Amino acid sequence: MTDIKIRKGMPDVQIDKELFTKRFRDRFFDPDFDAANDEIAKVIDLAWVAYDEYHKNPRKTVGGEEFFDPTAKLPVEWLAARKAIIDAEAQRSDPKGPARILLVNGSSRSDQSCPGEMSKTWRLIEMTRDLILQEKGFEVEIIDLSRLTSEYGRVIYPCKGCVSTAQPLCHYPCSCYPNFAMGQVNDWMSEIYPMWARAHGVMIITPVNWYQAPSGLKLMIDRLVCADGGNADPTTTGGKDPKKAKELELKGWPYPKHLAGRLFAVSVHGDAAGVENLRRILCDWLEDLGLIKAAHSAATGAYLGYYEPYATSHDDYDKDDGFRAEISNAALSLVSAVKLLRAGKFPLADANLHAPREK
Repeated sequence: MTDIKIRKGMPDVQIDKELFTKRFRDRFFDPDFDAANDEIAKVIDLAWVAYDEYHKNPRKTVGGEEFFDPTAKLPVEWLAARKAIIDAEAQRSDPKGPARILLVNGSSRSDQSCPGEMSKTWRLIEMTRDLILQEKGFEVEIIDLSRLTSEYGRVIYPCKGCVSTAQPLCHYPCSCYPNFAMGQVNDWMSEIYPMWARAHGVMIITPVNWYQAPSGLKLMIDRLVCADGGNADPTTTGGKDPKKAKELELKGWPYPKHLAGRLFAVSVHGDAAGVENLRRILCDWLEDLGLIKAAHSAATGAYLGYYEPYATSHDDYDKDDGFRAEISNAALSLVSAVKLLRAGKFPLADANLHAPREK
């Protein structure tokens, strides 16, 4: 086996208590908190110890016989996220259960925050939801990523890139968060993973921001990396031990595609540039995850109010029947494909082929 080397040398990021205290107190800048200064100081002292001693996951329990090391203790919140995914997979596999479509609103714009107006994307989500629910036996779940900008405490933390150290170090579901020592809590991905696992079909509707995915959508995309080859058993790597992970990958890693076989549709819209680029990126990413495009009509990219004023963009939406019809067709293609897939009539021509170069 190759000699395992763990490269180190990046600048130290540990901060002192003075800076820690300042950053913690900044959360209580409002004068209304002044009456609780003594209590806040006590909480800061406790939080400092948790940070300085790095209490990442302070509540753990033995995983049991399901794991490579049945005696290893695992974070209770990770075990809960794992169980939610397992339950979601069981729901998806139930032939008597409803067909489920997951709709993803990729826009960050909301009338509940600074823009003061709803997004056109949300209107498309509502239109698509209502269209799908007209189909007998279908249910719809929605991931509204605009909540990242408008709802208190709603957050998706960035991917740390564990997979680039070694694939098995990237756990499924992600075990990087929550990190209580760093105050990185309430990670929305623990709820999002089972929503993807439960879906028979996924439809992403999004604007293009500067030739790329909006930041909230990109956060979710990056954190779904664990679904593409991720390790469902953290005890095999001793938690986050890079050396064990490298050794495991070099022995031969199967790169399991945890979301493979689901169908997808994508609709991207913009006002001036970048639509085709993002449409291709999203389709390529979903296919790399092992998802299958429902049909040619299931991937759309269009301009709405091309180079027209932003102030009248909703009026442009109202006038453009063809634009809305394209998104409706994408949704209907997805619905039809899901029906065929569940009936065993959707051809998976490469289902029995083995990839010569797993990655």
